[in-house]
Amino acid sequence: MNWFDFTLKLKKFPLTEAKQQLKEIQEISNDDYTAYLTKQKQEILNHHQTHNNFYKALLQGKKITNWEDLPILTKKDLQQPLEERLSDGYSITEVYVNKTSGSSGHPFIFAKDKYAHALTWSVIMNRFGWFGIDFNSSYQARFYGIPLDKIGYYTERLKDWLATRYRFPIFNLNEAKLEEFLGHFKKKKFDYINGYTSSIVLFAKYLQQKDLILKDICPSLKVCMVTSEMLFEEDKILLEKYLGIPIVNEYGASELDLIAFQNPNGNWSLNHETLFIEIVNKNGKTLPLGEEGRLVITSLYNKAHPFIRYEIGDIGVLDEKSTPKNPILKKMIGRTSDVAHLPSGKVVPGLTFYYVTKSIIEENSIVNEFVIHQLAKDKFKILYVAEADLSQHKFQEIIKAVETYLEPNLQVKLERVAILKRTKGGKLKQFESFI
Repeated sequence: MNWFDFTLKLKKFPLTEAKQQLKEIQEISNDDYTAYLTKQKQEILNHHQTHNNFYKALLQGKKITNWEDLPILTKKDLQQPLEERLSDGYSITEVYVNKTSGSSGHPFIFAKDKYAHALTWSVIMNRFGWFGIDFNSSYQARFYGIPLDKIGYYTERLKDWLATRYRFPIFNLNEAKLEEFLGHFKKKKFDYINGYTSSIVLFAKYLQQKDLILKDICPSLKVCMVTSEMLFEEDKILLEKYLGIPIVNEYGASELDLIAFQNPNGNWSLNHETLFIEIVNKNGKTLPLGEEGRLVITSLYNKAHPFIRYEIGDIGVLDEKSTPKNPILKKMIGRTSDVAHLPSGKVVPGLTFYYVTKSIIEENSIVNEFVIHQLAKDKFKILYVAEADLSQHKFQEIIKAVETYLEPNLQVKLERVAILKRTKGGKLKQFESFI
């Protein structure tokens, strides 16, 4: 049975219809593709101009005749109750709802209508299929986080079983834990690896120390897909050597879709089917191919929530060979994450702090932006921008989350600031180690 498809359909995501529409989009000819994009952009804009009060307020009653005159939608714009951002006819109980990780320092809750979310999964399954991976049958070694409360933990484990994958929790990546991971590869016939870049790189460095090639230990492995963090060239070389399989780079955003996926030719193929991706200057004007600028993205099918000319927070360059039907991402200054070393010997990737900061990423949170600095093995500082100081109760919730996902006896200090320092590209680095 196709368990992965079944679980999506069980949640009332119309996967069959979405797969069929994706097929039809992919069959549009090169000559007709610009017309398809123009039509779909206008349809989604008309929908939200008519049915979404939040987006209408953003336009401030201005009559827009040129696409480039539409405002750039920022993450800060979206830091208000989700109910106020949903389109007419959609309720929270009838849409897919999730939270962004806050890796940019601007966390928020978002929604997709169920058809749009089914299209998201259709695109992901299509791209993985380029490398012979079938979500319904291929066995995944999954390097991801996992909730540590009992209900959340076992819910994820059940989902993993239904999705034909085994999860390697990344909250502790010391040598003993990595040795345990290796034991699973000796016993299980994994088809592919998927997960956070920094965690898989740490595992590869462990293999390097042991002078081991993972493909020799687990011959069934075919490919590794890394995601969520920047993959540097030296790390890719390390992964290819010690995993012994091709390394595929993925770039996406939970609130949007899969944005780019490395194709079998080694190019970063952008998602042209369900997204419209622009590279713009500081004034929101589209730049020529080959010039570096801000990525702004339009979700062409999400009717529940507007993502129109939405600034993802990254800087990129489109390849000069790009066409409307075959856009290629030449360069992207992406999201990187440091590694934290704790007093007990635990080694945890910076993305672990997503699970810690979930306690302050709430719909009614007063926090607008935050970053975390590690000052010593046992000392951390959370810098945040907010309308008022966090309460003592909220501080205790953060301490409890730190103890749950990291370890006890860590010193955490909160500091409210007026503004947070940004990188040259304009992004906040959510976690940074100073040791």
